[in-house]
Amino acid sequence: MDLFAVVDQVIELLRSRGRVSYRALRVQFHLDDEALDALKAELIEVHQIAVDQAGTMLVWTGDGGALPEPPARIPEAQRPMPRAEPRALEAERRQLTVLFCDLVDSTVLATQLDPEEWREVVRGYQDTCAKVITRYEGHIAQYLGDGLLVYFGYPLAHEDDAQRAVRAGLGMVEALGQLNMRLAQERGVSIAVRLGIHTGLVVVGDVGGGTRQEQLALGETPNLAARLEGLAAPNTVVITGATFQLLGGFFGCQPIGTPVLGEAGIGKSRLVQVLTEQVAAEP
Repeated sequence: MDLFAVVDQVIELLRSRGRVSYRALRVQFHLDDEALDALKAELIEVHQIAVDQAGTMLVWTGDGGALPEPPARIPEAQRPMPRAEPRALEAERRQLTVLFCDLVDSTVLATQLDPEEWREVVRGYQDTCAKVITRYEGHIAQYLGDGLLVYFGYPLAHEDDAQRAVRAGLGMVEALGQLNMRLAQERGVSIAVRLGIHTGLVVVGDVGGGTRQEQLALGETPNLAARLEGLAAPNTVVITGATFQLLGGFFGCQPIGTPVLGEAGIGKSRLVQVLTEQVAAEP
């Protein structure tokens, strides 16, 4: 049901009952915080036919402030039909290529700028990266401060998701080079990033509760991608052997060793071949 249909039904409820609690509105129409705030704004500020009482209910004022006597019961045929409760998506196992990107020395950079200026720098970095990620149909799962957690293979899956992830990583480094030209002129600073990419099995499903639910991939794969990012030199892309095997020879790579990634329980002490991406993919 769209918002304005809900507004019309709530107006009728208020006319007949005089007052309705926010709790009842949430249950009846399955409203989240944003939808409830929009509903309140329509009735209180736009139409000016109700007022808030104690932060718990709406009170009808549409007829000159006079409250009608509430009827004993609304006939069944006139009751608004509740919206069907959406079913939670079940967790799904799938192969995913995860890209983790983080700013280099962001704490130092933040001390060089006013907080408002630093916010603009971070937003410029995020917007620049997001445009590249969108070009390769990646999905930004989370903004983690000045870090980005990106999925290739969810919710859209492609046969070449590993290649898309690497192309996106290289594209982000290139695009940030262009952003740095402007930052140097306007702010007197430049930024660098580290990127780690790993491909593996994950379980994707709801994480969190209430209005803070997110669709996140859980398993070893995101953890390894984050650890790889820490091994990368500034403005380079580091990938695992699992991702390298899916690249089809389109990229020039250089082996940099087989370190044990993570502590006990992270990476399961598995030796991983880590590669540094050096050149862009062939078209």
